[in-house]
Amino acid sequence: MANEDKSQRSLQQQPQRESDPQQQRSGATDFQSRPDAQGSQVEGEGSYTATRDYQKNIKDYLDKADVKSDAEASKPRSESEAREMEEAEREGKSHSKGEK
Repeated sequence: MANEDKSQRSLQQQPQRESDPQQQRSGATDFQSRPDAQGSQVEGEGSYTATRDYQKNIKDYLDKADVKSDAEASKPRSESEAREMEEAEREGKSHSKGEK
């Protein structure tokens, strides 16, 4: 404390720069809209493209497929298979946060 400098120290400031378009600015999302290496856009979680594709595929399936025959084909073929399916359903539900 004996050698303490009592003069105020000024903070060093960066020189003013011309605007740099490559610099990421707070709140800017320019970097998110650039295409990746394969030319598609990176959308992250909640991808609009994936949702749109999924909905289109479901619509196409419902328009073209015989849903009743698919439902019949998925029914259990024996009592033991029915029990296995019920057990698998219970096991799956035990891991979910919703139904138990």
